[in-house]
Amino acid sequence: MTKTVTIDTNMITLGQFLKLADVIQSGGMAKWFLAEHEVLVNNEPDNRRGRKLYVGDIVTIEGFGSFQVGG
Repeated sequence: MTKTVTIDTNMITLGQFLKLADVIQSGGMAKWFLAEHEVLVNNEPDNRRGRKLYVGDIVTIEGFGSFQVGG
């Protein structure tokens, strides 16, 4: 099941999104987390914490689930 994570802006970075979705506790953990876990953005691997996400994008993390960016 995909969880929706609502953002107040039209864009959010992957690192910020991971924190907002409660996958990591702080933004400083993003670089480490992305190096250690396979993260798919719209079914394509991506490990850039600065990757821009927009409403409708889906982030899938093995062992954590799927998250959709909601507006």
